[in-house]
Amino acid sequence: MVSVGCGIDVHQRLIVASIRKSDDDVETREYDCYTSSLKSLRDWCKSEGVTHVAMESTGVYWKPVFNVLEEDFEVILVNARHVKNVPGNKTDKKDSRWLSKLLLSGLLKGSFIPPCPIRELRDLVRYRKKVVGHVMFEMSFIICTFGAKKRHGKI
Repeated sequence: MVSVGCGIDVHQRLIVASIRKSDDDVETREYDCYTSSLKSLRDWCKSEGVTHVAMESTGVYWKPVFNVLEEDFEVILVNARHVKNVPGNKTDKKDSRWLSKLLLSGLLKGSFIPPCPIRELRDLVRYRKKVVGHVMFEMSFIICTFGAKKRHGKI
């Protein structure tokens, strides 16, 4: 069971974090998405004795946060659909507080995040695919452009 946890709601430009020690002891802060701010978030969590962090994010915005926090905490990435709060006025602060409450209650199931070497290999494979695609596009362009002119006697 988690005694001190942090719930983080991650957005493109804003991160809202809530550290919860009990039902009554909750503190919430907001951070930018720059590395210096993420390190400040990490230091704050360390100083408060956080052992587990639960993050809710859509897209790829969670990756930099995860990279900064993974060495020091047990990080759980949760699907936003699985932790929906009561419908009504939703705010980032409410979401991060709700995440921290679910974390302390042991009600969160994390998404699979492969180990660091596998993530790095995936990034390299994706980059290679992108580069090969660009090369093939340029080759097709050259062949179509100069091949058509040659056939029509323009070169």
